[in-house]
Amino acid sequence: MLNEDTIRYVAKLARLGLTDAEVKKFTPQLSGVMEYMEILNEVDTKNVPETSQVTGLKDVFANDEVLKGQASREELLECSELPVDSKQVRVMAAIKQ
Repeated sequence: MLNEDTIRYVAKLARLGLTDAEVKKFTPQLSGVMEYMEILNEVDTKNVPETSQVTGLKDVFANDEVLKGQASREELLECSELPVDSKQVRVMAAIKQ
C-alpha cells in the first residue's frame, strides 16, 4: 500500500496541489489501482503481440494547399473592430520588460 508521502511526491511530479484531505482520500484509491496493476502483471502475455491501437485506423495526411481568400484585404480591414491606421490594423506596442 502506498503512503501519504508517496502520494504527495506523485502529486508534486504531476504539478497537482493537493490538500491534506485530498491526500488522505487519494491514498487508498491510488493504492487500489496499483494493487490491480499487480494482478494484471500475473497474466501470461508471452504469446500476445504488442498493440499500439486496435481500431485499424491509420493516420491520414493531406498536403497543405494555399487557397485564394474570398475577401480582399480592403474588405477585411473595413469589417475589423480594431482601429485601422494607414491600411493596417493598429495593435498595442510590445514592451520589453
